[in-house]
Amino acid sequence: MCKKLPIQIIKSIKERHSVRTYLDKTLEPNIKETLQGYMDSLENPFGMPVKKYMIDKELASGGEKLGTYGIIKGANTFLGISVPDIDLAHVAAGYEFENLILEATALGLGTVWLAATFNREGFASAMGIPKDELFPAISPVGYPAAKRSMTESLMRTAMRSSTRKEWKTLFYLDNFQTPLTKNDAGNYTEPLEMLRLAPSDKNTQPWRVLKSGNCYHFYVTYKSGISREEEIIKRVDAGIALSHFHQTVLELGLKGYFKQTEPGNVGLPKNTNYITSWYTE
Repeated sequence: MCKKLPIQIIKSIKERHSVRTYLDKTLEPNIKETLQGYMDSLENPFGMPVKKYMIDKELASGGEKLGTYGIIKGANTFLGISVPDIDLAHVAAGYEFENLILEATALGLGTVWLAATFNREGFASAMGIPKDELFPAISPVGYPAAKRSMTESLMRTAMRSSTRKEWKTLFYLDNFQTPLTKNDAGNYTEPLEMLRLAPSDKNTQPWRVLKSGNCYHFYVTYKSGISREEEIIKRVDAGIALSHFHQTVLELGLKGYFKQTEPGNVGLPKNTNYITSWYTE
């Protein structure tokens, strides 16, 4: 069973926001050492192998072009993650990398998930990503600039980055026609609210949760005809949401465990795909 991160979880979730504009300043040695320690101690509740990487832009060997297509300004250090191509490994990647991002947030650092807008080949070479592993995402990590760039401001507006879907469209009770109320959720109101605040690719918030008895079943929505790469990104998004949910559960001292038991006869909506279940104790 995973341990709670050594930070204030709910506080860090509420403080975390996507940063694309940074001070052109290297990480202080003690901050970098702490961040490396966090990386080395990360784990996930699915038993999947996840590799984490950190590289300074100026130390990239071989002349790799560590580009982000003009999206990121001023960052000098980047984090990365790789996993084998197994469904729950994609979820584990989202879980562990979001935990790392929350830990960076607690250190006063800025981050942002990048799944497509970076030179994947250059970063893979610089970080030493194994050829047979998936490389789903990177994040810059550094000190946020006082003012956002014009590109960042336009992106945040286009994606409505500060908005989140309402409870009634994300959480359900016994079936997918009955919304779950906060009263129904009881002690799990806060974990579900922290899940609701999780970041996702293009802010699509593809996760859905179905409460049935003492169990919370987690799903992710995507169309059956999407590319394998898009499907993987959605499953990584599910892992991000589970990071927020599970770490909040641990912070609140709630007891339970994950188990793969997809329920039947719930009238599963189209394009809704099962991920995992949490059993309360």
